[in-house]
Amino acid sequence: MRLRSLLMLLTAAGLLLLTGGPSSLAQAPQQRAPQQRSLFQLFWQQPQQPAAQPQRQRVAPVVRRRPAAPVVVRDDPVIPKVDIAHHILVMGDSLAHLLADGLEEALEDRPDVAVLQKAKPDSGLVRSDFHDWPKVAADLLASDQKISLGVMMIGLNDRQALREGDTVHEPLSPRWLELYRDRISAVTQVFAARRIPLIWVGAPPVQNPRLSADFVTFNEQYRQQVERAGGQYVDLWGAFVDSENRYAAMGPDVSGQTMRLRLGDGIHFTAAGARKAAHFVDVLVRRMFEPGAQGNVIALPVSPDTGAPTNPELQPGGIERLIDQMVSGLPTISLPAALQAKPLAGPILPLTGSAGQGEQALLVSIPEARGRGEIASQLDRIFGEGVLPEPKPGRIDDYRWPR
Repeated sequence: MRLRSLLMLLTAAGLLLLTGGPSSLAQAPQQRAPQQRSLFQLFWQQPQQPAAQPQRQRVAPVVRRRPAAPVVVRDDPVIPKVDIAHHILVMGDSLAHLLADGLEEALEDRPDVAVLQKAKPDSGLVRSDFHDWPKVAADLLASDQKISLGVMMIGLNDRQALREGDTVHEPLSPRWLELYRDRISAVTQVFAARRIPLIWVGAPPVQNPRLSADFVTFNEQYRQQVERAGGQYVDLWGAFVDSENRYAAMGPDVSGQTMRLRLGDGIHFTAAGARKAAHFVDVLVRRMFEPGAQGNVIALPVSPDTGAPTNPELQPGGIERLIDQMVSGLPTISLPAALQAKPLAGPILPLTGSAGQGEQALLVSIPEARGRGEIASQLDRIFGEGVLPEPKPGRIDDYRWPR
């Protein structure tokens, strides 16, 4: 009996332990202390429900604006594209090659003018078997490229013997100069035949005194033949010498600053020297190709035989004939008889000497010109005897001290 009671007691105690005791029935589930756990919960843990997370408040994303691109201000002006209207053909030796570079720099502000560099460094007019410049010039002018102006600078390699058949002529001998002038004229006539202006640039002084002396003779031949053909000759000598007319490697550039103008070989230009040499050509180019210019011809070519202009309009009386043709269809205007015929020149009257019969000289003799009387006597004393008149008080020649 006791054993049964003991078992029932143990069973009741186990039930109390499993259910949490009688106090668990009186307490609300939400008021149960979280530390008190039943025996069943110790051996069997149920998964706990996750606590509800509070909803986060949505915040609009921050939109970051990209910084604006910096505005770049250009100092150099934007030159609009302009069609090339004038092509300048530069020919010659190595000095002409440097001249073309300087001319391109000088004409940077003229996009309508282009420089065609056709120089050959080792060429000249003597060795036509190496490079025949008259033939090359004729081929260049006959090409599709329209040339508005030719620029020639040569002579650096021409101080050598010239062959005529089996005869060899020494440099600067009389026959050598004749043949050399013919070759200069052959180049100028190529441009004159096509009525294209030509500018011939003379050789500058060099460090070698003997070569510089020969260049003086060369330049004189260039000037004579080019001006005879109606072209322009540009003299560079004074721009590359000092005050004593000697070669100078240093000198003022186009801006007036003292710069080195020649290289160490004493012949070729530096960049500043080439720009200075091109300045003298640039002056003529701008004069020819200035905006609104009516024509590009510097001077009309002349006939090589007579030296007279080949243009019939420039023959004697040619302008008058053109005017007569222009006004031939216009109504005539009645003029007084004295104005209808105008002589080309008036009568020729001698200033001194005896006049012919029926003529009266403007000035027969000095005594008659002076006249007679006191004034004539004073003039004779002054100009004949050299005696000055007495100064009058207050006059500018009265240099006496006042008394």
